[in-house]
Amino acid sequence: MNKVKFATIGTSWICEEFIETAKTDERFVLEAVYSRSADKAIAYKTKHNANRYFTDLETMASDPEIDCVYIASPNSFHVPQSILFLKHKKHVLCEKPLGSNFNEVKQAFDIAEENNVLLMEAYKSMMMPNLLHAKNLLSELGEIRSVFATFSKYSSRYDAHKRGEDVNTFKSEFSNGAILDLGIYCLYPILHMFGAPKEVKSFSVKVPGGVDGLGATIFNYDSFLATINYSKVSNSFLPCEVCGENATMIIDKFNIPEKIDIIYRNGEKKHFELPQRNDSMCYEIEEFIDIILNKKEKPSINTKEITLLCSSICDEIRKMGDIVFPADLH
Repeated sequence: MNKVKFATIGTSWICEEFIETAKTDERFVLEAVYSRSADKAIAYKTKHNANRYFTDLETMASDPEIDCVYIASPNSFHVPQSILFLKHKKHVLCEKPLGSNFNEVKQAFDIAEENNVLLMEAYKSMMMPNLLHAKNLLSELGEIRSVFATFSKYSSRYDAHKRGEDVNTFKSEFSNGAILDLGIYCLYPILHMFGAPKEVKSFSVKVPGGVDGLGATIFNYDSFLATINYSKVSNSFLPCEVCGENATMIIDKFNIPEKIDIIYRNGEKKHFELPQRNDSMCYEIEEFIDIILNKKEKPSINTKEITLLCSSICDEIRKMGDIVFPADLH
């Protein structure tokens, strides 16, 4: 069996989840980890049993033993770090959002193609069995008339931010904010199910630091409207809905979909709960490795096209909300 040697960038909980999930794939090798701090890098290497550690990204990117990198740094670093590794002909799996804006994302994909390597955004939800099945069930609903999706989660760093403490989570220089951090969990499934909307209208509420703390966006598809609500400063417990003329489909949540119910106009109900793994990053990891080992030609879900489309719409949403990142000015 061929092995794929990974390096990782990041030491947050999501990088931890990635490593532990990836270890369940026998083809995965944790070749190296990175941190700017040698002490942190050594501790992370030891904790996860990596072969080596690095404190310099250029050195790590040029290492011939590394096949690919998983990037889970702050949003504003995603594209610069991706480009560094792509130029060294390393495959890149980068956490969502892949970039701060459309121009950054397009540049990264162009460089990936120039160097004949894979760049894939690590958006896990759409690859999970229950959300894939939801798309298959759309024909049950009749003509679609409305879609509602929400993802609101009170940030664990928001209280510190309100106290004036220096936290990255609400800083525009790190390209953070509600739409890029949470809203795209609603946006991606809608784009995957229905394609690009005809028109976008959006409203955002800023918090100190220059980013959006919450927002609401409406997509016009001519024959139906799709609405997404997202917030990092409040919680929501509402499910997501796709409403057709014949029936309504209720999905418990778009970020980690586990349950689907269809309620027909005559009152009949159907329930779906497909088996899927709790370590939900497994599906994107498996596909990423499959492509590298030439078992698949290209991503089936997290494609270049949908990542670029999502990025362009997020730019529109931020423009309407007057949300400007330093990365937009480069």
